[in-house]
Amino acid sequence: MAEKKPATDAAPAAAGATAAQVPAGKQERPKRATSTQARATAAAKTAAAREAAAKRTAARAAASQAAAEKAAAARAAAGLVQAAEAAEVAHATEAAQIAEAAEAEAAVKAEADSQAASEAQAAVDAQKTEAAKQARAEAKASAEAARHAEAVRIAEVTRIAEATAAAAAATKVIPAQAAPAQEPVQAPAPARAAAPAPAAPKEVKPVKPPRETTRQPQLTVPEPGTQSAAESFLVPEQVPARNSVVLSVSQLTKSFGRNLAVAGIDLEVTAGSFYGIVGPNGAGKTTTLSMITGLLRPDSGSITVNGIDVWSDPIAAKQVIGVLPDKLRLFDRLTGAQLLYYSGVLRGIDNDTVRARSADLAAAFGLEDALNRLVADYSAGMTKKIALACAMIHSPRVLILDEPFESVDPVSAVNVTEILQKYVASGGTVVLSSHGMDLIQRVCDRVAIIVQGKVLASGTIDEVRGEKSLEDRFVELAGGRKVAEGMEWLHSFSD
Repeated sequence: MAEKKPATDAAPAAAGATAAQVPAGKQERPKRATSTQARATAAAKTAAAREAAAKRTAARAAASQAAAEKAAAARAAAGLVQAAEAAEVAHATEAAQIAEAAEAEAAVKAEADSQAASEAQAAVDAQKTEAAKQARAEAKASAEAARHAEAVRIAEVTRIAEATAAAAAATKVIPAQAAPAQEPVQAPAPARAAAPAPAAPKEVKPVKPPRETTRQPQLTVPEPGTQSAAESFLVPEQVPARNSVVLSVSQLTKSFGRNLAVAGIDLEVTAGSFYGIVGPNGAGKTTTLSMITGLLRPDSGSITVNGIDVWSDPIAAKQVIGVLPDKLRLFDRLTGAQLLYYSGVLRGIDNDTVRARSADLAAAFGLEDALNRLVADYSAGMTKKIALACAMIHSPRVLILDEPFESVDPVSAVNVTEILQKYVASGGTVVLSSHGMDLIQRVCDRVAIIVQGKVLASGTIDEVRGEKSLEDRFVELAGGRKVAEGMEWLHSFSD
């Protein structure tokens, strides 16, 4: 291919052809003008080139400066990063050191605490061991003292029994049913002074409990239905006038912790009355009777028996009271005969009267065949009967009986009821608690219903029950009958 010539070469040629056609004089002026114009153009181009070069130089300088500034900024940023990393490393190192120091301090403290706890536990263990040793020593000493006291007491009772048996053998005592007629032996009249105690025993050495041998007092038991000379103990001496108040209880209260067991009870029992106290379980009956008999100190209120304040003069008051408390503890290592004899002589009754009354009581309660057996071998009913006999042997003015017929067979219950009715007919006073409404209606002439430590009704049987039975009236005052629901499973049997 033929090269194309630049347009610049064609233009002068065209200009020369044109100039050749123009006259010479006229061609020189345009040429000069053209040359001037070309120089101006060239100068302009040169200036533009210089300006462009200057701009390029300035741009390169600006780029170099920007690059330098960027590099400086990068170096500064790198320095900051390095400084931050160094600071972070320093902080981490310092934190690790602090943590290590804290761990070391905690370990030291824990070890110290553990050592202190070990020392404290060792001290507590030592104190417990010492306390246990001391408690065992005290318990051993108490048990030894109790054994010694029991042995001394049994030895004394045995001595008294031997003396009684020897006296009976020496005088050849005639059986009670064949005894000649004589005046009833009167028990010492109640007084505010303590009853005369038996003669002080000589010092004796501890001995083993006596076996059932001839050393025990042998009682002559009358035939049932016969009357002995000692039957007069059913008639209290110096009987108060009937309808006179023999037992007065005023605003009696007793609390056990936060439980108010008795809340201001007032009672008045007249001489020669058979007074019944009824109430649901937990109503405060036993607590009230225990305070009346001097077995439990009340928080407030007053109690007088036959004009004697029970807690101001307890010895004189207890001389005129016979008590059968709840959960009675007896000297059950004695025989029945020894226990009756012991109860009688402690009340200041002479030996002959104690023997005669013991025989009467044994016959009345059906204990003739059990008198020479240890009370510990008695059944629950027999234990109740011997305890009741001990409460009656001194012919008190007032008998306080808490559930006297519990565990007693029907025959003995009838006999006891007859004895108590004779006692009341002779001027004695009986206060008893029972859950048997039929018994209360049958034998009592007055009744009090206690619910939640308060007397809700009191008076004669007819006054208290009104138009209803005593049981219905009691149920009404105690909260009514409760219907058991939700026990349908009991109606289907497991087999």
